[in-house]
Amino acid sequence: MLTEELAARFATIALGHVEREYPNKPGHVLAGPGDARTPAALHPIFHGSLDWHSCVHGYWMLARLLRRFPAMAPAPAIRALFDRQLVPDKVAGECAYLATPTARGFERPYGWGWLLKLAAELRHHPAQPWFRDLQPLAAVFVERFRDFLPRATYPVRVGTHPNTAFGLRLAADFAEAVEDAALLELLRGTAERWYGEDRDCPAWGEPSGDDFLSSALIEAECLRRLLPAERFLPWFDRFLPGLAEGRPATLFRPAAVSDRSDGKIAHLDGLNLSRAWCWRALAAALPAADPRRGRMLEAAERHLAAGLPHVAGDYMGEHWLASFATLALDG
Repeated sequence: MLTEELAARFATIALGHVEREYPNKPGHVLAGPGDARTPAALHPIFHGSLDWHSCVHGYWMLARLLRRFPAMAPAPAIRALFDRQLVPDKVAGECAYLATPTARGFERPYGWGWLLKLAAELRHHPAQPWFRDLQPLAAVFVERFRDFLPRATYPVRVGTHPNTAFGLRLAADFAEAVEDAALLELLRGTAERWYGEDRDCPAWGEPSGDDFLSSALIEAECLRRLLPAERFLPWFDRFLPGLAEGRPATLFRPAAVSDRSDGKIAHLDGLNLSRAWCWRALAAALPAADPRRGRMLEAAERHLAAGLPHVAGDYMGEHWLASFATLALDG
Protein backbone atom coordinates (compact mmCIF):
# COMPACT_ATOMS: atom_id res chain seq x y z
CA MET A 1 0.00 0.00 0.00
CA LEU A 2 0.97 3.64 -0.25
CA THR A 3 3.04 4.62 2.77
CA GLU A 4 4.32 8.04 3.81
CA GLU A 5 7.85 6.95 3.01
CA LEU A 6 6.88 5.89 -0.50
CA ALA A 7 4.78 9.02 -0.99
CA ALA A 8 7.74 11.19 -0.02
CA ARG A 9 9.92 9.34 -2.51
CA PHE A 10 7.41 9.80 -5.32
CA ALA A 11 6.91 13.46 -4.45
CA THR A 12 10.65 14.10 -4.48
CA ILE A 13 10.88 12.54 -7.94
CA ALA A 14 8.09 14.77 -9.28
CA LEU A 15 9.46 17.93 -7.67
CA GLY A 16 12.66 17.25 -9.57
CA HIS A 17 10.98 17.34 -12.98
CA VAL A 18 7.71 19.31 -13.06
CA GLU A 19 9.69 22.55 -13.53
CA ARG A 20 12.48 20.95 -15.57
CA GLU A 21 12.02 22.52 -19.01
CA TYR A 22 14.44 20.36 -20.98
CA PRO A 23 14.52 17.88 -22.56
CA ASN A 24 11.07 18.65 -23.91
CA LYS A 25 8.77 16.96 -26.42
CA PRO A 26 6.18 19.59 -27.43
CA GLY A 27 2.81 18.69 -28.87
CA HIS A 28 2.85 22.02 -30.67
CA VAL A 29 1.64 22.94 -34.17
CA LEU A 30 3.41 25.90 -35.78
CA ALA A 31 1.25 28.13 -37.98
CA GLY A 32 4.16 30.47 -38.66
CA PRO A 33 7.66 31.41 -37.53
CA GLY A 34 6.32 33.38 -34.58
CA ASP A 35 5.00 30.17 -33.07
CA ALA A 36 8.51 28.82 -32.51
CA ARG A 37 8.76 29.52 -28.78
CA THR A 38 10.26 27.85 -25.73
CA PRO A 39 8.18 25.39 -23.68
CA ALA A 40 7.84 27.83 -20.77
CA ALA A 41 6.70 30.59 -23.11
CA LEU A 42 4.03 28.31 -24.55
CA HIS A 43 2.97 26.79 -21.24
CA PRO A 44 3.59 28.93 -18.14
CA ILE A 45 2.63 26.11 -15.77
CA PHE A 46 2.99 22.74 -17.50
CA HIS A 47 6.32 23.06 -19.31
CA GLY A 48 8.24 20.43 -17.35
CA SER A 49 8.34 16.62 -17.19
CA LEU A 50 9.30 16.17 -20.87
CA ASP A 51 5.76 16.84 -22.14
CA TRP A 52 2.62 18.72 -21.17
CA HIS A 53 0.47 15.80 -20.09
CA SER A 54 3.20 14.22 -17.93
CA CYS A 55 3.64 17.56 -16.18
CA VAL A 56 -0.09 17.73 -15.50
CA HIS A 57 -0.23 14.30 -13.94
CA GLY A 58 2.91 15.08 -11.98
CA TYR A 59 0.98 17.97 -10.42
CA TRP A 60 -1.98 15.64 -9.83
CA MET A 61 0.24 13.18 -8.00
CA LEU A 62 1.72 15.92 -5.83
CA ALA A 63 -1.75 17.17 -4.91
CA ARG A 64 -2.91 13.65 -4.12
CA LEU A 65 0.12 12.83 -1.98
CA LEU A 66 -0.13 16.17 -0.15
CA ARG A 67 -3.73 15.37 0.78
CA ARG A 68 -2.83 11.87 1.96
CA PHE A 69 0.31 12.85 3.87
CA PRO A 70 0.19 16.59 4.67
CA ALA A 71 3.10 16.35 7.12
CA MET A 72 5.51 14.42 4.88
CA ALA A 73 8.93 15.97 4.32
CA PRO A 74 8.29 17.30 0.76
CA ALA A 75 4.93 18.88 1.72
CA PRO A 76 6.28 22.48 2.13
CA ALA A 77 7.96 22.28 -1.28
CA ILE A 78 4.70 21.11 -2.88
CA ARG A 79 2.74 23.96 -1.31
CA ALA A 80 5.37 26.46 -2.45
CA LEU A 81 5.25 25.06 -5.98
CA PHE A 82 1.47 25.34 -6.15
CA ASP A 83 1.52 28.85 -4.68
CA ARG A 84 4.10 29.86 -7.30
CA GLN A 85 2.58 28.13 -10.33
CA LEU A 86 -1.17 27.66 -9.89
CA VAL A 87 -1.94 31.37 -10.06
CA PRO A 88 -4.37 33.33 -12.25
CA ASP A 89 -1.89 34.91 -14.66
CA LYS A 90 -0.19 31.60 -15.45
CA VAL A 91 -3.54 29.85 -15.80
CA ALA A 92 -4.53 32.59 -18.24
CA GLY A 93 -1.38 31.86 -20.23
CA GLU A 94 -2.32 28.18 -20.51
CA CYS A 95 -5.82 29.19 -21.63
CA ALA A 96 -4.42 31.58 -24.22
CA TYR A 97 -2.44 28.77 -25.81
CA LEU A 98 -5.58 26.65 -26.09
CA ALA A 99 -7.48 29.51 -27.73
CA THR A 100 -5.32 29.36 -30.86
CA PRO A 101 -6.89 27.54 -33.84
CA THR A 102 -4.00 25.09 -34.11
CA ALA A 103 -4.57 23.89 -30.53
CA ARG A 104 -8.07 22.53 -31.11
CA GLY A 105 -7.00 18.90 -30.73
CA PHE A 106 -4.15 19.55 -28.29
CA GLU A 107 -3.80 16.61 -25.84
CA ARG A 108 -7.15 15.04 -26.77
CA PRO A 109 -8.27 13.12 -24.76
CA TYR A 110 -5.38 12.08 -22.50
CA GLY A 111 -4.30 15.52 -21.34
CA TRP A 112 -7.92 16.66 -21.12
CA GLY A 113 -8.71 13.89 -18.65
CA TRP A 114 -5.58 14.44 -16.58
CA LEU A 115 -6.18 18.19 -16.28
CA LEU A 116 -9.69 17.56 -15.01
CA LYS A 117 -8.44 14.90 -12.60
CA LEU A 118 -5.91 17.41 -11.27
CA ALA A 119 -8.70 19.95 -10.78
CA ALA A 120 -10.81 17.35 -8.97
CA GLU A 121 -7.93 16.60 -6.62
CA LEU A 122 -7.30 20.28 -5.90
CA ARG A 123 -10.91 20.56 -4.76
CA HIS A 124 -9.86 18.51 -1.74
CA HIS A 125 -7.60 21.37 -0.60
CA PRO A 126 -10.38 23.87 0.22
CA ALA A 127 -8.20 26.12 2.39
CA GLN A 128 -6.07 26.95 -0.66
CA PRO A 129 -6.94 28.99 -3.79
CA TRP A 130 -5.52 26.39 -6.19
CA PHE A 131 -8.79 24.81 -7.27
CA ARG A 132 -10.48 28.17 -7.79
CA ASP A 133 -7.56 29.59 -9.73
CA LEU A 134 -7.32 26.58 -12.04
CA GLN A 135 -11.03 26.68 -12.90
CA PRO A 136 -10.73 28.72 -16.13
CA LEU A 137 -8.43 26.05 -17.57
CA ALA A 138 -10.64 23.20 -16.35
CA ALA A 139 -13.63 24.93 -17.95
CA VAL A 140 -11.88 24.92 -21.33
CA PHE A 141 -11.49 21.16 -21.22
CA VAL A 142 -15.03 20.57 -19.97
CA GLU A 143 -16.26 22.47 -23.02
CA ARG A 144 -13.95 20.46 -25.27
CA PHE A 145 -15.40 17.22 -23.97
CA ARG A 146 -18.92 18.57 -24.45
CA ASP A 147 -18.14 19.60 -28.01
CA PHE A 148 -16.14 16.54 -29.02
CA LEU A 149 -17.96 13.55 -27.53
CA PRO A 150 -21.24 13.93 -29.45
CA ARG A 151 -19.23 14.11 -32.69
CA ALA A 152 -16.95 11.17 -31.91
CA THR A 153 -18.66 8.33 -33.74
CA TYR A 154 -16.10 5.71 -32.73
CA PRO A 155 -13.88 5.12 -29.70
CA VAL A 156 -10.10 4.83 -29.90
CA ARG A 157 -8.97 1.53 -28.40
CA VAL A 158 -5.18 1.75 -28.49
CA GLY A 159 -2.99 1.38 -25.40
CA THR A 160 -1.52 4.89 -25.60
CA HIS A 161 -2.56 8.54 -25.26
CA PRO A 162 -5.48 8.60 -27.76
CA ASN A 163 -7.37 5.92 -25.78
CA THR A 164 -10.84 7.31 -25.21
CA ALA A 165 -11.85 5.07 -22.29
CA PHE A 166 -9.01 6.47 -20.18
CA GLY A 167 -10.04 10.06 -20.94
CA LEU A 168 -13.65 9.37 -19.94
CA ARG A 169 -12.53 7.57 -16.78
CA LEU A 170 -10.48 10.51 -15.52
CA ALA A 171 -13.07 13.12 -16.51
CA ALA A 172 -15.67 11.24 -14.47
CA ASP A 173 -13.77 12.05 -11.27
CA PHE A 174 -14.02 15.76 -12.05
CA ALA A 175 -17.69 15.63 -13.00
CA GLU A 176 -18.51 13.93 -9.72
CA ALA A 177 -16.29 16.22 -7.63
CA VAL A 178 -17.94 19.39 -8.95
CA GLU A 179 -21.41 17.79 -9.11
CA ASP A 180 -21.76 18.42 -12.84
CA ALA A 181 -24.61 16.01 -13.54
CA ALA A 182 -24.85 16.97 -17.21
CA LEU A 183 -21.18 16.25 -17.84
CA LEU A 184 -21.40 12.96 -15.95
CA GLU A 185 -24.37 11.90 -18.02
CA LEU A 186 -22.56 12.80 -21.23
CA LEU A 187 -19.59 10.70 -20.17
CA ARG A 188 -21.82 7.80 -19.16
CA GLY A 189 -23.91 7.93 -22.32
CA THR A 190 -20.81 8.08 -24.50
CA ALA A 191 -19.24 5.11 -22.72
CA GLU A 192 -22.39 3.04 -23.23
CA ARG A 193 -22.64 4.08 -26.88
CA TRP A 194 -19.01 3.19 -27.55
CA TYR A 195 -18.59 0.08 -25.41
CA GLY A 196 -21.98 -1.15 -24.24
CA GLU A 197 -22.29 -3.95 -26.80
CA ASP A 198 -18.72 -5.26 -26.41
CA ARG A 199 -18.41 -8.88 -25.35
CA ASP A 200 -15.91 -11.76 -25.16
CA CYS A 201 -12.84 -9.54 -25.43
CA PRO A 202 -9.88 -11.66 -26.63
CA ALA A 203 -7.19 -9.06 -25.78
CA TRP A 204 -5.08 -10.74 -28.44
CA GLY A 205 -3.34 -7.49 -29.35
CA GLU A 206 -1.96 -6.91 -25.86
CA PRO A 207 0.61 -5.87 -25.14
CA SER A 208 1.66 -3.82 -28.11
CA GLY A 209 5.23 -2.57 -28.16
CA ASP A 210 4.59 0.84 -26.60
CA ASP A 211 1.40 0.35 -24.56
CA PHE A 212 1.03 1.93 -21.17
CA LEU A 213 -2.67 1.11 -20.96
CA SER A 214 -4.49 -2.17 -21.39
CA SER A 215 -7.19 -1.40 -23.93
CA ALA A 216 -9.29 -4.21 -22.43
CA LEU A 217 -8.87 -3.40 -18.74
CA ILE A 218 -9.17 0.37 -19.07
CA GLU A 219 -12.41 -0.08 -20.99
CA ALA A 220 -13.71 -2.22 -18.14
CA GLU A 221 -12.49 0.30 -15.57
CA CYS A 222 -14.21 3.10 -17.50
CA LEU A 223 -17.53 1.25 -17.40
CA ARG A 224 -17.04 0.33 -13.75
CA ARG A 225 -16.58 4.00 -12.89
CA LEU A 226 -19.50 5.29 -14.94
CA LEU A 227 -22.20 2.61 -14.67
CA PRO A 228 -24.18 1.61 -11.58
CA ALA A 229 -23.25 -1.83 -10.29
CA GLU A 230 -26.47 -3.46 -11.49
CA ARG A 231 -25.59 -2.50 -15.06
CA PHE A 232 -21.82 -2.87 -14.87
CA LEU A 233 -21.66 -6.40 -13.47
CA PRO A 234 -23.68 -8.09 -16.26
CA TRP A 235 -21.67 -6.13 -18.84
CA PHE A 236 -18.40 -7.22 -17.22
CA ASP A 237 -19.52 -10.87 -17.22
CA ARG A 238 -20.08 -10.65 -20.97
CA PHE A 239 -16.97 -8.62 -21.72
CA LEU A 240 -14.40 -10.87 -20.00
CA PRO A 241 -16.21 -14.18 -19.47
CA GLY A 242 -13.08 -16.28 -18.92
CA LEU A 243 -11.53 -14.48 -15.96
CA ALA A 244 -12.26 -17.26 -13.47
CA GLU A 245 -10.12 -19.56 -15.64
CA GLY A 246 -7.38 -16.97 -16.12
CA ARG A 247 -8.38 -15.97 -19.65
CA PRO A 248 -7.36 -14.02 -21.66
CA ALA A 249 -3.97 -15.21 -20.40
CA THR A 250 -2.12 -12.18 -21.78
CA LEU A 251 -3.90 -9.90 -19.31
CA PHE A 252 -2.54 -11.89 -16.37
CA ARG A 253 1.13 -11.77 -17.47
CA PRO A 254 3.20 -8.63 -16.76
CA ALA A 255 4.91 -7.10 -19.77
CA ALA A 256 8.66 -7.49 -20.20
CA VAL A 257 10.68 -4.29 -20.62
CA SER A 258 13.89 -4.67 -22.61
CA ASP A 259 15.26 -1.09 -22.66
CA ARG A 260 14.21 1.56 -20.16
CA SER A 261 16.22 4.26 -21.93
CA ASP A 262 13.85 3.96 -24.90
CA GLY A 263 10.83 6.13 -24.15
CA LYS A 264 8.39 3.96 -26.09
CA ILE A 265 9.59 0.63 -24.68
CA ALA A 266 9.59 2.18 -21.19
CA HIS A 267 5.83 2.66 -21.63
CA LEU A 268 5.51 -1.02 -20.75
CA ASP A 269 6.47 -0.30 -17.13
CA GLY A 270 3.44 1.99 -17.11
CA LEU A 271 1.33 -0.80 -18.58
CA ASN A 272 2.21 -3.01 -15.64
CA LEU A 273 1.27 -0.26 -13.20
CA SER A 274 -1.96 0.73 -14.94
CA ARG A 275 -3.03 -2.90 -15.20
CA ALA A 276 -2.46 -3.24 -11.45
CA TRP A 277 -4.69 -0.20 -10.88
CA CYS A 278 -7.44 -1.66 -13.08
CA TRP A 279 -7.22 -5.17 -11.64
CA ARG A 280 -7.54 -3.81 -8.10
CA ALA A 281 -10.46 -1.52 -8.91
CA LEU A 282 -12.32 -4.16 -10.88
CA ALA A 283 -11.80 -6.83 -8.22
CA ALA A 284 -13.17 -4.47 -5.57
CA ALA A 285 -16.36 -4.06 -7.64
CA LEU A 286 -17.15 -7.80 -7.49
CA PRO A 287 -19.06 -9.54 -4.70
CA ALA A 288 -16.81 -10.75 -1.88
CA ALA A 289 -17.36 -14.42 -2.67
CA ASP A 290 -16.77 -14.06 -6.41
CA PRO A 291 -14.09 -16.61 -7.44
CA ARG A 292 -12.60 -14.13 -9.91
CA ARG A 293 -11.47 -11.77 -7.18
CA GLY A 294 -8.53 -13.86 -6.04
CA ARG A 295 -7.13 -14.28 -9.55
CA MET A 296 -7.54 -10.60 -10.28
CA LEU A 297 -5.83 -9.48 -7.08
CA GLU A 298 -2.98 -11.91 -7.67
CA ALA A 299 -2.58 -10.43 -11.15
CA ALA A 300 -2.51 -6.95 -9.64
CA GLU A 301 0.28 -7.96 -7.26
CA ARG A 302 2.34 -9.51 -10.06
CA HIS A 303 2.03 -6.38 -12.14
CA LEU A 304 2.91 -4.15 -9.19
CA ALA A 305 5.99 -6.24 -8.46
CA ALA A 306 7.06 -5.87 -12.08
CA GLY A 307 6.52 -2.11 -12.27
CA LEU A 308 7.25 -0.54 -8.89
CA PRO A 309 11.04 -1.06 -8.89
CA HIS A 310 11.36 1.02 -12.06
CA VAL A 311 9.63 4.33 -11.31
CA ALA A 312 13.05 6.02 -11.26
CA GLY A 313 16.40 5.45 -12.88
CA ASP A 314 16.08 6.74 -16.44
CA TYR A 315 14.32 10.01 -17.28
CA MET A 316 12.30 8.34 -20.05
CA GLY A 317 10.29 6.63 -17.33
CA GLU A 318 11.09 8.78 -14.35
CA HIS A 319 9.23 11.81 -15.70
CA TRP A 320 5.85 10.03 -15.38
CA LEU A 321 5.84 6.52 -13.90
CA ALA A 322 5.42 7.55 -10.26
CA SER A 323 2.00 8.98 -11.16
CA PHE A 324 0.88 5.60 -12.43
CA ALA A 325 2.36 3.90 -9.38
CA THR A 326 0.26 6.24 -7.23
CA LEU A 327 -2.86 5.28 -9.19
CA ALA A 328 -2.06 1.62 -8.66
CA LEU A 329 -1.37 1.95 -4.93
CA ASP A 330 -3.93 4.56 -4.01
CA GLY A 331 -6.33 4.80 -6.95
